[in-house]
Parts: sequence; C-alpha cells; structure tokens
Amino acid sequence: MAWIGSFLFVVWMYGLMALLGLLFAPTLLGPRSWTRWAFRVYLALVFGGLRVLCGIRYEVRGREHMPAGGALVASKHQSMFETLAFWAILPDPAIILKKELAFLPFFGWYAMKLKNIKVDRAAGAKALRDMLKQARERAGEGRQVVIFPQGTRLAPGGTDTYKPGVAGLYSAMKAPCIPVALNSGLYWPAHGFVRRPGTIVVEFLPAIGPGLSKDAFMTELETRIESASTALLGETGKR
Repeated sequence: MAWIGSFLFVVWMYGLMALLGLLFAPTLLGPRSWTRWAFRVYLALVFGGLRVLCGIRYEVRGREHMPAGGALVASKHQSMFETLAFWAILPDPAIILKKELAFLPFFGWYAMKLKNIKVDRAAGAKALRDMLKQARERAGEGRQVVIFPQGTRLAPGGTDTYKPGVAGLYSAMKAPCIPVALNSGLYWPAHGFVRRPGTIVVEFLPAIGPGLSKDAFMTELETRIESASTALLGETGKR
C-alpha cells in the first residue's frame, strides 16, 4: 500500500540525512564544491528511494530554457520535492529559504555551506534588502537564484498571491527570469504523508528578459507559471 512505501521513504530520506550528514561532515570544512558533491550523492540516493519505494519518477522539460549562468528562477511550489530537486537539476543554484531551515540539524549545515539565501520573514524591509544583496552576489558568481514567488507550498490547483519580493529580485539582478511550472503536489503532497506513484514534471519556460516594469513583470510571470502548471494538471485529468 502507498502508506507503507511512504513510511519507508520517510525513514530512508531522514535516515540518510543523518547518516550521510555525519559521514560527509568533513566536506563542510573544505571548499563548497566538496559539499555540493556530497549533497548530490545524498539526492541521488533520495530520489532512487523515491522511485523504488513510492513509484515516483521525475521528468525535466524545457531544458533548452535552463540557465547555465547567473539568472533568476521563479518556480511554482507544491511540495518539498522541488526544494531538493533544483540542486540535482540546475548547475549551481542558490535557493531562497526561510531562516528557520538554517537551524535544522544536518540539512541546515549543508544548506548554509552551499551558500543558499536565508530570509528572516519577520525582519520586514531589512530582510528584503539582505535578500537582494545576497541574490546579486550569487548571480555575480554565475549561480541561479531560485525563489518560490508565492512564498509557500500550495496543493495542486491552489492559488495565492505572488509576493513582491520576486519583482525586487528581478529589478535588482537585471538578469533573465526563468519561470518554472510543475505538478509535484499530485504525487508528493504539500503537507500530507502519503506519496502516490507517478511522474513529477518540472517544466522550464522561456525566459522573461530584464527591463519590464514591476506590474508587467508580475503579470507575465504569474500568467506563464499558472497557465503551464494548470496544463500539467490537465495531462493527468485532474484540474
């Protein structure tokens, strides 16, 4: 049954996090490239377990739109899957994460060594300034800054406003923004326990070039992501 596979997967994922987190801890003392290698070993094993225990695979579409260097990537957010998967898919991402994740054992250690971007949501304008500063630095290093513009995980078909932080990043970075649609919540739910077999699709859409006004950019971004994500749900017959 699906709940048995889901239970075993949770044990596998978090057990590996602890085991490999300790085994690879020396990489935290070396260059970031060492830690990046260690984290990708962990991800390969996690997604292998996801396939074997839960029958979930993932497919990447629109690879021709994937950025090789500095860029802003704005993605739909439906599950924990994409928080991990972008590290396996993109060349060298810096994912914008809420500050609380930085204090988690194992995950937080590696997330900070990998120079992801932590945001203190309670800090208001200061948090936005700090996020913009870090994002410009990461893009200048040739990395892909990944943000979930709705700010939270939503069930498939769920809606919420697109937060203005993504527009601030777009304006400050002066780099292309690549929208990403996905359907991960159909198989790895946003908040539930049971994972269900199927193929998660992560679809990179054509880039939005720099230079649009805030309103024009936000409208274009939301239209592209929501339309493509709805189309992915339509492929499974679930709207």
